Amino acid sequence: MDSHSALCAAIADRIANSPNQRITFATYMDMALYHPDYGYYSTQAVNIGKRGDFFTSVHLGPDFGELLAEQFVQMWEILGQPVPFSLVEMGAGQGHLALDILNYLKLRYPNFFAALQYIIVEKSPILRQEQQQRLQEFTVQIQSSLEEILSNSIVGCFFSNELVDALPVHQFILEQGQLREIYVTLQQESIVNSQELSTPPLLTSPRPPIPPTSFTEITAEPSTPKLAEYFDLVGIQFPENVYPEGYRSEVNLAALDWLSVVADRLQRGYVLTIDYGYPASRYYNPRRSQGTLQCYWHHQRHNNPYINIGRQDITAHVDFTALERWGERCGLAKVGLTQQELFLMALGLGDRIAALSYTNQPISDLLRRRDALRQLLDPFGLGGFSILAQSKGLKETETFQLLKGFTVPELAPTSI
Repeated sequence: MDSHSALCAAIADRIANSPNQRITFATYMDMALYHPDYGYYSTQAVNIGKRGDFFTSVHLGPDFGELLAEQFVQMWEILGQPVPFSLVEMGAGQGHLALDILNYLKLRYPNFFAALQYIIVEKSPILRQEQQQRLQEFTVQIQSSLEEILSNSIVGCFFSNELVDALPVHQFILEQGQLREIYVTLQQESIVNSQELSTPPLLTSPRPPIPPTSFTEITAEPSTPKLAEYFDLVGIQFPENVYPEGYRSEVNLAALDWLSVVADRLQRGYVLTIDYGYPASRYYNPRRSQGTLQCYWHHQRHNNPYINIGRQDITAHVDFTALERWGERCGLAKVGLTQQELFLMALGLGDRIAALSYTNQPISDLLRRRDALRQLLDPFGLGGFSILAQSKGLKETETFQLLKGFTVPELAPTSI
């Protein structure tokens, strides 16, 4: 397999120097994705898009960003048109979404554009460099951490698109009715011949044996009581007569830490989180017995994080119940939770689809654009993403004003 040898060595060294010669899966995932020299987002993050490892709503054209911009304009108006209005994009990727938003606001909403302070928080050095190059015509602050933003300083909106799914997760397993954590350690012998796993396994196949990359899994007591506390937070219990032996899944403690910092930095305004995921009752359904962990490598999706180490993306679905309830503890009130297809329709995507019938574009361009817009609405794809809005510090009169993206949209037209 095409693993990064220096990264594997760094992970092995971390294991060898850890108590009991093991690390949590969260530590392993953090190193695989975010190691400053060898991690996926430090070396391979440019491989995002239709020709890379995966693509997002942003890569289907400017519509996603432009419709998001419509929502940001309304937020500004609800808050009384503050100057500045800070728009903080967390995990901005290659900067495409920021460019779409800024170009649209400059053209259509010059007053809001003049009041706007656009901030990007991006951990990856290679992506920060690409963002600076792509956004050089605009005044954008690009920072490496939320820690660089002062407490209680932001009036505006923090938003993210497919960020939380890439935060490192702990993995657990139920053994004899007990919650056990999955750790990564060094294996003594090769389990399979590497040639047997030349093709990444599909998600529908059984969990594959770990190839000879020197890593294997063991189970032990949870590394922190926060894992059990997490399930108290989201209201999940694991009765033995309901959950099968060997049931495994994930817990995203990093998402709670992230949301705590965001809430601390926000003085007044909104948090908008866009990602794929479920409420806790669906996430921890007994029938989803192998969790939601997924890996993306050259547009192939599989569930083996121990191959292509440092060369592939690793993600897990988002538990939106956890974000809602932890947000409440941090002073964030739930504004709404909806699906991306409904959110974009409420903001005008249906009008854009209908307008295609009256354009004079070549038929090939027309069909290509229609396909892109339809993909944004696909309930089994990008349209099925969840969008959570939370608020802090709003006046009573401001809380009564519904965000347009969370209103009931008109049905999509059936014609071109």
